[in-house]
Amino acid sequence: MRKLLADISPLRESPAYRRLWTGVALSSVGSQLTLVAMSLQVYSLTQSTFAVGLLGIFSLVPLIIAGLYGGSIVDAHDRRRVALISSVAMWLITIGVAAQALLQLGQPWILYVFAGLQSAAMGINQSARSAIIPRLVRPELLPAANALNMIVFGVGMSIGPLLAGFLVSSIGYGWTYLIDVLTFTASLWAVFSLPKMPPEGEPHKAGLRSVFEGFRFLALRPNIRMTFLVDLCAMIFAMPRALFPAIGAVWLGGGDATAGLLLAAVAIGSLLAALFSGPLGKVRKQGLAVGICITIWGGSIAALGLVLLLAGKHQGDGNSPWLVAAVALLIISGIADSISGVFRSTILQSATPDHLRGRLQGIFVVVVAGGPRLGDLFAGSSGQLLGEAMAALIGGLLCIAALWLLLRLQPRFLRYDARSPEP
Repeated sequence: MRKLLADISPLRESPAYRRLWTGVALSSVGSQLTLVAMSLQVYSLTQSTFAVGLLGIFSLVPLIIAGLYGGSIVDAHDRRRVALISSVAMWLITIGVAAQALLQLGQPWILYVFAGLQSAAMGINQSARSAIIPRLVRPELLPAANALNMIVFGVGMSIGPLLAGFLVSSIGYGWTYLIDVLTFTASLWAVFSLPKMPPEGEPHKAGLRSVFEGFRFLALRPNIRMTFLVDLCAMIFAMPRALFPAIGAVWLGGGDATAGLLLAAVAIGSLLAALFSGPLGKVRKQGLAVGICITIWGGSIAALGLVLLLAGKHQGDGNSPWLVAAVALLIISGIADSISGVFRSTILQSATPDHLRGRLQGIFVVVVAGGPRLGDLFAGSSGQLLGEAMAALIGGLLCIAALWLLLRLQPRFLRYDARSPEP
C-alpha cells in the first residue's frame, strides 16, 4: 500500500515547496467555487449553454497574451516577486467578482470582463509558480511533486463544485465569491514566504523577442511540442464543462447541484489518481502513457454522451437513475487526465533548460488553461446546435481521432524515455 500511495518526498525534503504546496491547497477550494459559480450565474442570467461557453472565449485572449508575455517576465525577473504581484492582482479581481454579485448588477458582460482579467493574472501567476518548482525539488522528484500538485487541484476541483452548487442555492453568489477572497490569502502567504529566485544564466529583457526565443526552442523540440498538441486534442474536443448546467437542468435532473456533482466527479478521479500515484515515478515510457490516458479520456466523454442518449430528457422531480453511470464515467476521465497531466508536466520540466522554463511554462499555461476555454466554446456551440448528448459523444470521438493522427505523424513521442529525456 505504501508503494501505491503518493510519494511525499518533496514535502519532506523541501520546506519551501511544502509552504507553497500548503498555501495553494488552502486556496484551491475557493478558486473552484468562483469558477463554478460564475458559470452557474451566467446560465442563470441567460439560460444558454452558448453564453456559458462565451466565458471561455472572453478569458482566452487575455490568457494567451499574459501567459506568453508573462513567461518572458518570469525568465527576466525574480520568480517569487512575479508570482506575488500576480497573486495580489487575482485576489483584487475576486473582490470585484463578489462586489458585482452583492450589488445585484445582473449583467453577463460584467462577468465576462472579470473572467478576462482573472485569466490574464492567472496566466502570469501559473507561469511563475510552475517555473519555481524545479528550483525547489530534485529532478528525480519532479513526477512526485507534480502528482502532489494534482492532489491539491483534485481536492479543490472535487470539493469546490460540490460546495458551489450548495452555496449558490443557499447563501447566494456574492457570499460564495467572498469565500474565495478569504481562502486566497493562504496563497498570498505561501508565495510571500518563498526565497528570492533571481534568473539564472545570462540575463535578458522581457519582450516579444524573448517570447519568440521560447517559440524557436519549441519548434525544434518535437517531444515537448507534442505535450501541448495532444492536450489540445483532449481539451478542445472533449471538454464537457459548458454542458454540465444544461445536463443537470434537462437530462439528469437536479439543476445546479447536479452540475456541481458532475464537475466534482472529474476532480474526484484526478484526486484518486494523485493519491495512488506512487507507481508513476517508475514509469519510463511517459509519452506512451500520455497517449493511452488521453485515449481513455476521450472514450469516457464519448460514453457520457451515449449514456445521455439512453437516458433521454429527464421528466419530473429528482435525479435520473442514469446519473450514477455519468458520474462513474467522469471519475474515469479524471483519473486519465490527472495521470496525463503528471507526465506532460514532467516531460516539459525535465527537457527544458532553466533559463527557458518561464517562457515554456507560459506556453504550457496557455495550452492547459486556454484549451479548456476553447473546449467550452466548442461544447457550448455544439450543444446548442446538436444537443448536449450528441456534443459529448462526437467530441469524445473527435478527440481520439485527432490524438492518434498526431501520434502517427510524430511516433517518436511514443518512444520518449524518462531515463534520457530528449526534447
